[in-house]
Amino acid sequence: MAISVEEALEKIYALSHPLESEIEPIENAVHRVLAQEVSAAYPLPAFDNSAMDGYAVRVEDAGKTLTQSCTIFAGDQEEIRMVEDQCIRIMTGARIPQGCEAIVPVEEVQLEEGRVTLPTSIRPSQHIRLRGEDIEKGMVLLESGTLLHAHHIALLASQGITHVRLFRRPRIALFSSGNELKMHYESVGAGQLYNTNTPTFAARARELGCDVIFTGTAQDTLESIREHIRSALRADFIITSGGVSVGDADYTKEAFASLGFESAFESVDIKPGKPTTFGRIGSTLVLNLPGNPLAAALCFELFAQSAILALSGRGDKYLSALAAKMGEDFRVKKGRRALIPGWYDGESFTPSPKFGPGMVLPLSRANAYVMVDAALERLEKGSEVKVIPTRWPFSAFEKNSLITV
Repeated sequence: MAISVEEALEKIYALSHPLESEIEPIENAVHRVLAQEVSAAYPLPAFDNSAMDGYAVRVEDAGKTLTQSCTIFAGDQEEIRMVEDQCIRIMTGARIPQGCEAIVPVEEVQLEEGRVTLPTSIRPSQHIRLRGEDIEKGMVLLESGTLLHAHHIALLASQGITHVRLFRRPRIALFSSGNELKMHYESVGAGQLYNTNTPTFAARARELGCDVIFTGTAQDTLESIREHIRSALRADFIITSGGVSVGDADYTKEAFASLGFESAFESVDIKPGKPTTFGRIGSTLVLNLPGNPLAAALCFELFAQSAILALSGRGDKYLSALAAKMGEDFRVKKGRRALIPGWYDGESFTPSPKFGPGMVLPLSRANAYVMVDAALERLEKGSEVKVIPTRWPFSAFEKNSLITV
């Protein structure tokens, strides 16, 4: 019996656990997932410093004409104290001298024969960057499960952190089977087709931060498929397509069963994608997607991506959706949850003009999809829909509904 999308995702999350961690230099950490909490060892700024090129002054000297006593440059270590009736020339980033109450930018003073006339109004602490105003010592900077981006690397570098602990990238194993399918680097004969699913899975898995293993093409024999499965078991996650629907004349299902496949589900109440199956052999997860290219690609986005985010250790492992308006009227055949590819322009979603489970072109021209409730028969222009992106990651720390109702 087919289970709901929500039940399928629950089972995927229940079996998909973060992988072990490893230590890497921060230069190699971008687009990796942090496996530790990072706290500040130092305040930032580490000392009170000037935010402008200007003059260090006391507030009570507003409007006065003073003598410049010296100049402080960024990086100077000497401790300097303010002297009455004098000001100090100071550069951006330089340490604030003792007794300084404000910085007056150079363009706000008048200079004449070595004397400095200050403006009549000076605010206390103006243009002074206070110690710890950006980062306080001890504060939590990054949580475990954070996907690191360039600005996170800047944060780590600001603390003098050279190495961090990261979750290992998931290893995804792929193989193809079927005498009628040929890889794109092979010649096709009469009645044969190019295999688009395996290259699609490989490319998408790499986009999601995985390492990919391709074990080759299996022959249509039980032993050949078993051998490819055995080779793939060194991976964390095996993804295949086709060969498990009722009536399929091949050995894929039998081969997996003979090697101890434990099924979590064998059918999902969704179109396209009903024959999607998921389970594991030992600690290796196994997802078999539909054979039709568009169906396989859409179900990869929904089911494979969810497992990959969880395996990666992401705190925000749950797929999320963007609120949008329908760009045009669209009829839906009710009775089962439907995945509809289309284009999201930042405001509205327009379904692909023509699409079917066996097509390749529509998803290449789409950047998102919507999952429509089984009871819906029509999406009216201007109605609100939940858009799930396919060309950029969009996930959340909490489970949320992906269904357009």
